[in-house]
Amino acid sequence: MLQQHSLFRNRIGILATMHQKEQVIAPILEQELGIKVIVPPNFNTDVFGTFTREIKRMGTQVEAARLKAEKAMALTRETLAFASEGSFGSHPYIPYLPTNREIVILLDKTNNIEIVGQELSTETNYNHQLIYNLQEAYEFAQKAGFPEHALVISVSDCIEVKGEIIKGITTEEQLVNAVEFGLKHLPNGQVHIETDMRAIYNPTRMENIKKATLDLCKKINFICPECSWPGFEVLERKKGLPCAFCHLPTDLTRSVIYSCKKCTFSQEKLFPNGQETADPSQCQYCNP
Repeated sequence: MLQQHSLFRNRIGILATMHQKEQVIAPILEQELGIKVIVPPNFNTDVFGTFTREIKRMGTQVEAARLKAEKAMALTRETLAFASEGSFGSHPYIPYLPTNREIVILLDKTNNIEIVGQELSTETNYNHQLIYNLQEAYEFAQKAGFPEHALVISVSDCIEVKGEIIKGITTEEQLVNAVEFGLKHLPNGQVHIETDMRAIYNPTRMENIKKATLDLCKKINFICPECSWPGFEVLERKKGLPCAFCHLPTDLTRSVIYSCKKCTFSQEKLFPNGQETADPSQCQYCNP
């Protein structure tokens, strides 16, 4: 078990969500931080952006999560809040491999603390496609993990064009009705189908949110050795891990720099991944 930090123990933490993220976030925060998590009633996170593109996300992923947490604190007049935000796209190093990046943010107005946990995972069913008939919809649904994972039908002929959107499709009857409705109302005979990425409708994404919450707690409990403040985080990663064969520097991480946001103390840690040399296959000289 992670050590509870005394700055948060016995406080109320407001969780800014409308898609039941408290199912995975609240138990972890309550156990690891000793707080009581409360979800504000009728809190609408869609105003900060939607995956189906009706509303553009406000700012970056972290900025959007921060805005959610700040709004939740303003509504409840509490001083400790949490929020999460997800994004989906190609892997930063492996093109065409879909990934899900989840962040969970902590904002503490009393102590002026902001800490962000994250999870970058290739475990995602994120996908979209233009379909021309019901059989193609069935094939897409099977690959997407339907019906445990919900689907979305957009009555438009491409992902960029806004049209009528049918979300939260979780039964075969709903899927058939939505596809037939779309095909009937589009002159070119095709509709846009996609995975519903809202947490309540996507258990794979919910698991990644759980992992991001665990990462947040890990960072909270990683305290500064100089002033004991939480969130002693990695500020910089330095390349140069030597090749095991030729000993020349590679692009892999040789050390990381930790820094404290409160007292600005910093500390370098060598070989953070437990490896003192790189495999020659990762060396641009041995394996150009």
